[in-house]
Amino acid sequence: MLTVLIADGCLMMRGLRYLALSGALLLALTPAYAGKTTPGASANEAAATSRHHDRALLAFQRDLVSVLAPRADAMPLLAAALLARPLQAPPKTSSFHALIVRAAQADGAGPAVNWVRLADCDAKADACPNGTALTQLQAQAPDNAAVWLIKLGDDTRNMKSDAVRADLARAAAATTYDDYAGTSLKALASSVGVLPPPASVLQPASAAGAAGVQLVLVYGLASAQPQPSLPLVAQLCENAGSDAAIKADCLKLGKLLEWGSSPLARSLGLHLREVLATDPAQQDDARHARVNLIWQVQSFAQLLDRAQRDPLIAQHLLTLARGGGTEMSVLLAALRDNGIATDAPVGWKPRAAG
Repeated sequence: MLTVLIADGCLMMRGLRYLALSGALLLALTPAYAGKTTPGASANEAAATSRHHDRALLAFQRDLVSVLAPRADAMPLLAAALLARPLQAPPKTSSFHALIVRAAQADGAGPAVNWVRLADCDAKADACPNGTALTQLQAQAPDNAAVWLIKLGDDTRNMKSDAVRADLARAAAATTYDDYAGTSLKALASSVGVLPPPASVLQPASAAGAAGVQLVLVYGLASAQPQPSLPLVAQLCENAGSDAAIKADCLKLGKLLEWGSSPLARSLGLHLREVLATDPAQQDDARHARVNLIWQVQSFAQLLDRAQRDPLIAQHLLTLARGGGTEMSVLLAALRDNGIATDAPVGWKPRAAG
């Protein structure tokens, strides 16, 4: 999901860089709610409370995995795999690897499972993404641009320039962009209720109770979705120069990304229109749309924070996650349902990243 931060040494695009940082708050900061302490606590007390809570939350995740692991259908196994991924030294049969392989083999498994399975690889051995999962995704979801952008990153790493160009063309010719975060949200939200959270993971400073804990797990763990290397795509498009064919594919891909499943994808799509379009009106429209997108991301991050103090909001966000859709559809529905405008107020400026 929104876990890819663009390093200082990489291509830094104004819109994409900012949204990568603020977007990381959207779902990746959610586990930080678990570390909240009561007001007035000393720094040492706060640190000790945070460590205790982190250990308790991981222990609860282990318990959830142990209950879900015997299931035979794909979605509970996907949830179990996501819950198991952060655990240290889990039982071999309940590891991320074992569970995501079983999920991929289960009845009803679709491309969303193989998408998560991309992360079942050895990064230290430079063996990521998972090659088997990537090959299967190309067969399962050939019209999903996200699949071809994952392949583009892999081919770039392996210095296959002709394949990279073909990947860009396939992505531009696709009909959708989906990183399947919505499916992971649905799987987690439909599964974390199999056990009630123990008292050790309930936050004294949080009024949301069990729903708050479930919200942290659902939105936090779903943020670990594999992501295409969008900065590579931006760099390839911005370096097109006089190559009209590459520029055309980039503009076509950008239009698709503007309606993609994630804020990061939409940010890149808007950026491509802003820098590649020849019509000044189109460029201005893209800039304005990106401001609205950042407003939506920041507003949803604030809503997630409010949910830790309001059980009704927490329950509603869990209900939205269980309904499926995409990350963007969940985000926009949450804003509308809570009376938050999806367009930024006139004159609103994004807060500085840092």
